[in-house]
Amino acid sequence: MKRRILGFVAAAAISAGFATSASAHEVEVIAGDTLWTIAERENVTVDSLIELNNLSGDLIRPNDKLIVHHTHVVQAGESLWDIAKEYNVTIDELQNWNKLDSTTIQPGEELIVQNAKNIDSSKSSSKKQVVDTKVKQTTTSPKSNSKELTVTATAYTANCEGCSGTTATGINLHKNPNAKVIAVDPSVIPLGSKVYVEGYGEAIAGDTGGAIKGNKIDLFIPSKSAALDWGRKEVRIKVLD
Repeated sequence: MKRRILGFVAAAAISAGFATSASAHEVEVIAGDTLWTIAERENVTVDSLIELNNLSGDLIRPNDKLIVHHTHVVQAGESLWDIAKEYNVTIDELQNWNKLDSTTIQPGEELIVQNAKNIDSSKSSSKKQVVDTKVKQTTTSPKSNSKELTVTATAYTANCEGCSGTTATGINLHKNPNAKVIAVDPSVIPLGSKVYVEGYGEAIAGDTGGAIKGNKIDLFIPSKSAALDWGRKEVRIKVLD
């Protein structure tokens, strides 16, 4: 299915002097699209699409226009650290989203700031500010006083061989395909805990698994191809409560 990209459109800015430094990337919904298929194509999350576009649910219609992410035009003298600080993201995230092999950037480059999902539109930046976004707990940085661990993270789907589609805590993943759920060792991470997972977001420790022992977790990802793409990673997590 071929998408129609509307291109980059100017985003509103607090200061007119810096209006050209940030822009929004939109796509037009075509027949057969769902939030999940768009999120998978654009390498974003369903939650961020809902948040950016102020959707009350996951219903979308052909010809709807959805903001996918915001970009930032590098200004003279700016570093990745400056941009990461401004948009409340990490340098690693900027490098991953923009496929950067180093921290070197040049004036005029256009960088994805990943949905601008960490921008607080109520505060004015010293340089520029994108508006019409909100801060959502599932995408903000984890609390500093939470328990932090390094774990091995794999991924699974609700349709794997022998899977019922219902987690150990009763979450029906077939009925809730966009749920952020991880399988954990309850002796390490209590079931029911909210956990921030690097590269995945805030999830519920809602499942267990025979191979999930110690510092290992298994992430629920609806798409088999996306789960395979995740593979096995060492990630940082924070147990929020």
